[in-house]
Amino acid sequence: MGKWAFWLEQLRLFVIAVGFFTRIPLLRRISPDNDTINRASRYYGLVGTLVGGLSALVLWLLSIYLPLSVAIVLSMITSVWLTGGFDEHGLAVTADSFGAGDSAGQKLQMMKERRLGSYGVLALVLALLLKFELLMELALYDPTLTALALVLGHTLSRVTSASLIFGETCVHEEGLSRHPVQRQSINELSFLLVTGVVVMLLFSRGQLIPLVIGLLLLRFILARWFRHQIDGYTGDTLGAGQQLAEVLVYIIVLAGWNAASRS
Repeated sequence: MGKWAFWLEQLRLFVIAVGFFTRIPLLRRISPDNDTINRASRYYGLVGTLVGGLSALVLWLLSIYLPLSVAIVLSMITSVWLTGGFDEHGLAVTADSFGAGDSAGQKLQMMKERRLGSYGVLALVLALLLKFELLMELALYDPTLTALALVLGHTLSRVTSASLIFGETCVHEEGLSRHPVQRQSINELSFLLVTGVVVMLLFSRGQLIPLVIGLLLLRFILARWFRHQIDGYTGDTLGAGQQLAEVLVYIIVLAGWNAASRS
């Protein structure tokens, strides 16, 4: 494969990743096969950079004319609109099934039905409230910091979530997984991880070690938790992982700035 052919193929894979993981209509004329979809998972982190960047842009523009709290809520709405709320719904469905289901089979069935109960509603509401509060506290230091945190959070959370595909089992039960990526090679994983490292170096070099340790620990916990609950992962549990990782990134960034301000 020549140099131009290689880069054109990478661009095609990125377009496929954006088309699958956001509401941006880029797949109308593309019908990728399963292997292509699996290879496109390497760009899931960059899709997060795109979503986080657009959300940060909305925050920056609106904060000029509106109170910070309103600008933050509208930036959060922007990210939900861009992704269709897939990950937020995954968090709610996962919390509901894990909280109310007795067996792995029952939990999987509840995920398949995709109806929300009290566990799911509580998880979603509390996660959104926590995100808002964390972003608001960051904005009190510097609104620019909040914009950078959005890029970090959306990128690193998707890197963490998508990395679970490597080495874990995609649970199949009548098409339950609802996730286009069902396996991941070492090449896809390597590119995914490099994306996360590059974004950390660009936006938060001083917190590189806490972010790496925190997200690696969360990935380990999520993998064990999902394996214990349903013997693997589904698209919904990956969405839950993304949401939890995003919140963790904001917590680590805020903790770092709090510590720096006191020293």
